[in-house]
Amino acid sequence: MSAASPFVSDVPAAAALDAWRQARAATGCPARVEAMRVPAAAAVGRVTAEPVWARRSSPAFDSAGMDGIAVRAADTVGAAETTPVLLAAGEFEVVDTGDPLPAGYDAVVMREQVHRTADGAAELRAAVPPYQHVRSIGEDISATELLLPEGHRLRPVDVAACAAAGATELTVRRPPRVVIVPTGDEIRPIGTEPAAGEILDTNSLMLAAQAREAGCDPRVTDIVADDPDAITAALRAAAVDADLVILIAGSSAGRDDYTARVVAGAGTLAVHGVAVRPGHPVVLGTVAGPAGTPATPVLGAPGYPVSAALTFDIFAAPLLADLEGAAPRERPSTTARLARKLPSAIGMDDWVRVRLGRVQGEVVATPLPRGAGVLTSLVRADGLLVVPAGVEGHHAGEQVRVQLLRGLAEIGHTIVAIGSHDLVLDLAASALHAQDPLVTLASSNVGSLGGLVALRDGLCHVAGSHLLDPATGEYTLPYIDRLLGADADVAVVRLVHRDQGLIVAPGNPLGLCGVDDLTRPGLRYVNRQRGAGTRALLDHELARRGTDPATVSGYSREEHTHLAVAAAVAAGRADTGMGILAAARAFGLDFVPVAQEPYDLVLRASALDDELLAPLWALLDRPDFRAEVEALGGYSCAETGRRVR
Repeated sequence: MSAASPFVSDVPAAAALDAWRQARAATGCPARVEAMRVPAAAAVGRVTAEPVWARRSSPAFDSAGMDGIAVRAADTVGAAETTPVLLAAGEFEVVDTGDPLPAGYDAVVMREQVHRTADGAAELRAAVPPYQHVRSIGEDISATELLLPEGHRLRPVDVAACAAAGATELTVRRPPRVVIVPTGDEIRPIGTEPAAGEILDTNSLMLAAQAREAGCDPRVTDIVADDPDAITAALRAAAVDADLVILIAGSSAGRDDYTARVVAGAGTLAVHGVAVRPGHPVVLGTVAGPAGTPATPVLGAPGYPVSAALTFDIFAAPLLADLEGAAPRERPSTTARLARKLPSAIGMDDWVRVRLGRVQGEVVATPLPRGAGVLTSLVRADGLLVVPAGVEGHHAGEQVRVQLLRGLAEIGHTIVAIGSHDLVLDLAASALHAQDPLVTLASSNVGSLGGLVALRDGLCHVAGSHLLDPATGEYTLPYIDRLLGADADVAVVRLVHRDQGLIVAPGNPLGLCGVDDLTRPGLRYVNRQRGAGTRALLDHELARRGTDPATVSGYSREEHTHLAVAAAVAAGRADTGMGILAAARAFGLDFVPVAQEPYDLVLRASALDDELLAPLWALLDRPDFRAEVEALGGYSCAETGRRVR
């Protein structure tokens, strides 16, 4: 293969793993890391390198299983409430749990079932069978029994059982050593203040933590500049003491992307380009060791953080499990209903991060932003949904299989909010979780109309809405009647009133005064998506003026949140966009008021008394929370918590 080729092909993930495995075997990479002897107390998390056999029985003698008296079962025959049996001193012995069973005795009577007489005799009112409450020798473990097989990852209960069986030292695989090499002229160490165009080396921190979580011993090298000779030298140096080298960034086909050619020059390039998204430009290969030494596997991880994290899960984790001789760790999974339509490019496995909650007895999955650089989508994710390469996506409400990143019990305490974006929901999520770590408020931004549709379809607990109906001047209620029916079992709770207006650069250099200025020649506007209440407000204001939306330059350019609109203005990609005052303040921007509007939470009336939502209603009543909301700017909590319907 040519070292200069930008991509070998879009290899399916399973085929890429197989090609990498074959390359490792062909170049002499060790199949396993070495074995080592460690005390049982230090073995948790390690993988057994040989079977563990019991050296002693546990218990090593017949012992009492309860506090009470040891008796001969034959002496208790006929004992009953009406015909008790008396055992004189010398016909029983007092024992405590774990005591050896005295010679000649074959049963234990619990202390609370023994009635002692004044002369010290024991009165029994029920017969006992032989070996009642007796732990027989070897009941738990018998000497010479196979306790654990080779390739078993040791848990706390495993090492306790080993110690009980006399195996106080265990032969385990040493932790695989993972060396992480960050590359890039623009990369700066964590702790420095990056200038424009510079990026903090968070990928190394994340990948090292992933390696440590997988039971490995990670090490991060100094950052290497975008120079093929320097990267080659760093790769060779890292490989001397590594079981896996991860080169970060430079794996794509740009002018400063050298990973593929460096790996090809220093060893064997097995794969460049895998049919997964995110994580497409993966490099898999080996680097040759000094003469007479084995080669070392190399993984070229993309520079985008989500791609890098998923690349570790898909490719590094199975390799590291192989090196320890253990089964790859698999996440539990569950079936969920998709909260909204999910398109997917055909030809690639699409790994989608989702938030999860239980609505009307079913788990609901809401896709998170899918950009490869959106690290927070992994932070907020409760699960991973893989759309196979041959599938073009899924429709809203469709049943999908999701790998769990949180337990189902936690997911059951999640309030699912879908609809319009508002910073108050983020503030509420933080306050609820601080008050009770079991409670999570997961909000997904699909616009007010999308939220009402999700509520109608049973895909959320509450829908955030601020839809203005031009015909009546009312907010939200007319849309509820149209979408869910005038007699629908629906409640509306006021969250806040908030200021909507034009977000502008600091000092308002263009002197914008309101919606009338949006048709000004050369002005660049950034809009919200179809179905968003903010867009409905803009359309209403334009219609009142008889203004054709086509005359607003940028009307068709869409963002999905107020913060995204503010970010576009702050970055100079747009001159203005409609949004809330709090979003403008978050980016240090100025604000031109246009309207004050209500923002409401819509839910099934039957859910008002649901225990899951009780913490939310309690929070809305708290004066300190209302004060925090109003401190964001542009909010009024005068009606917060009022039941509008």
